[in-house]
Amino acid sequence: MRAHILIPALLLAACAENAPATLAGYVEAELVYLAPQDAGVVKTLSVREGDRVAAGDIVFTLDPTRLSIAAEQAAAAAQSVEARASDNGAMAQQIAEAEAALRLAEQNYRRSKSLLADDAVSREQYDAHASAYASAKARLERARAERAAMQREWDSMTAAAKLAEKRLADLETAAPAAGAIERVYRRPGEVVAPGDPVVALLPPENLKLRFFAPEPMLAKMQIGATLSFSCDACAAGRTAKISFVATEPQFTPPVIYSIDEREKLVFLVEARPDDPSGLRTGLPVTIEPPQ
Repeated sequence: MRAHILIPALLLAACAENAPATLAGYVEAELVYLAPQDAGVVKTLSVREGDRVAAGDIVFTLDPTRLSIAAEQAAAAAQSVEARASDNGAMAQQIAEAEAALRLAEQNYRRSKSLLADDAVSREQYDAHASAYASAKARLERARAERAAMQREWDSMTAAAKLAEKRLADLETAAPAAGAIERVYRRPGEVVAPGDPVVALLPPENLKLRFFAPEPMLAKMQIGATLSFSCDACAAGRTAKISFVATEPQFTPPVIYSIDEREKLVFLVEARPDDPSGLRTGLPVTIEPPQ
């Protein structure tokens, strides 16, 4: 019975001995690519690679000439509709008069219809009142339709003018967060398409450690667990929290920072440094797994 207990224990001990005490990894960055929403020509570029920016700092602008013209045209169209809509009092008066005329025509029509049954009015009088009633109803419907159409046109032109102003304002691109400028892809005078990055920003909180843990060590790699790491020229006592553990294994990491360089079943793990200062993209690090 004791032999059966000792065998699993020996296997576990062997696995523990084979598992490395440290793991090798590297620093990876999640860059934020700043790009315009409209096509245009880069007018100003306020940063260079390596510069640090604060959240809200203007990084680059596009030439506003084309969109300024579009904004002026949209504003003029909205003002034209507004001028016609300013006569809304007259239109309201027309609708009120049409409603009063319809009420009178309806009364005459209903009275004629009642009298026609008793032969108290002629067919010609009844037809005249019926025609007047139909005409009054159509007149009121036209007046209401004209008012609704003008309201729709006003709403459309106002929205177009606001959108044109928004597109004009969006020609200035600001940093969404504090960080360092990692890459500059476009310079003043170059044409960019919508979504085409002009610069890449690296907020310090977007740095992470990536490494590959062997299967025997996977039980220690829990989301939120704290691990220690070190690197050349790094201060001692650096820590990070595990933020991701792959659910599927790999046999060969895409970038090998392997201690023994032999193929093994490994799982990708990512961790966020508690203090990312001094870390650089691609920097090799040595990971001490959670205990």
